[in-house]
Amino acid sequence: MEEINEKLQEFNNYIVNKKVAIIGMGVSNIPLLDYFYKKNANVTIFDKRNIEDLDKNVIEKVSRYNMGMFLGENHLSNLKGFDIIFRSPSCRPDTKEIVEEVKRGAILTSEIEMLMELCPGKIIGITGSDGKTTTTSLIYEIIKKKGYKVYLGGNIGIPLFTKLNEIKPEDLIVLELSSFQLMNMKISPDISVITNITPNHLDIHKSYEEYIDSKKNIFKYQSKDGILILNYDNNITREFEKEAKGKVIFFSSKTKLENGIIYDDGKIKSCENSIRRHILNTKNIYLKGVHNFENICAAIAATAPLVDIDTQVKVISEFKGVHHRLEYVRDVNGVKWYNDSASSSPTRTIAGINAFEEGLTLITGGYDKNLDYTSMAKPIVDKVKTLLLIGQTSEKIYNAVKQEMQKQNKTIEIYKCDSLQECIDIANETTKSGDIVLFSPGSASFDMFKNAYQRGDIFKELVNKIEE
Repeated sequence: MEEINEKLQEFNNYIVNKKVAIIGMGVSNIPLLDYFYKKNANVTIFDKRNIEDLDKNVIEKVSRYNMGMFLGENHLSNLKGFDIIFRSPSCRPDTKEIVEEVKRGAILTSEIEMLMELCPGKIIGITGSDGKTTTTSLIYEIIKKKGYKVYLGGNIGIPLFTKLNEIKPEDLIVLELSSFQLMNMKISPDISVITNITPNHLDIHKSYEEYIDSKKNIFKYQSKDGILILNYDNNITREFEKEAKGKVIFFSSKTKLENGIIYDDGKIKSCENSIRRHILNTKNIYLKGVHNFENICAAIAATAPLVDIDTQVKVISEFKGVHHRLEYVRDVNGVKWYNDSASSSPTRTIAGINAFEEGLTLITGGYDKNLDYTSMAKPIVDKVKTLLLIGQTSEKIYNAVKQEMQKQNKTIEIYKCDSLQECIDIANETTKSGDIVLFSPGSASFDMFKNAYQRGDIFKELVNKIEE
């Protein structure tokens, strides 16, 4: 007999004829249109974009389903009288109009939060400033290899809310969760991973403290049976142990832990009461860089309650990485080109630089998220021979590097470019066989590109057009 998801059934009964507001028609919210139409809900969508900027599929569905629609700068002025509000990750929960509706009695949620509320299966959630996608992908692949029915969602994969009727109690769900998704969240995954925390998205968050607090929601509502995986080397995440309700497992690349998962002397090891057990040699895997070895440690810790070591090792050994994260593009006359477009903060670019030896040609810069770029200067001056700058943050990076060069009494070649094509042309002209070109922006993409993935795709396209 097929098991009934009683929570989902209860929600489906509740939503009939209810006034539903969907704020922001991003990827995660589009499937909600079909779902709520079939449940006879009264849906109105809100989006700050104009009609010509919306997906044509959205416009067609809104028209066919006879849904309300408010667009443009003042789109939320009509947010009145709703029973439930689904916000997109980019919409702050403390927006004046939303706060007023919640005070009046509306329920505020999101596609991802409602998924977690209604999901019958065990949930593994991953967040952090760096390494989320690689860690999430590794966890997903390890669990899948073991034979579990596993779903991938959140920032990657597909919106899973509309798959709830398929998910069984024995299934597993792996979610990559951003600070925006976690804001205002009142539920936590069964197993939670925080890769690290460094300043990020300060153009959206009111403060670094708010950013940190949003990340805490991934474990804040766990029970005593919950598991929390933390980076011991990060000062902020290490302190989260004090607030955890369940079991805490640390991972580290700098400290020989008594208990946990560590990267030490080229090897990944498990530690129990100071007894070390060798898991794998990093020389035998495709992923490179200490930051990726830390991601592996986190993935091993998260999957250990579910999967044997042999399966973990097999998947990790075969895993070639994630698109746009230290992604090898091609060799042009002995010069290797790498796409690291997903690196949208200084710490990510630093990790990318440190994955290689000296003599790099680095292409960096992009949209300014109000971050400090001073930390990038020393790794650049230490390891980069040619620096190509692009985008809004180019001046910030240039000034930081200039100061560091003066400090070290050292000079590197620096070019300020107007386009990605110009960067690639100069890199191609100034490199020789044996060199490496790394595209790692350390910044968001929105000044010149739709998103980091489009930026990376364009980079790869341009590199693949270089004539040998």
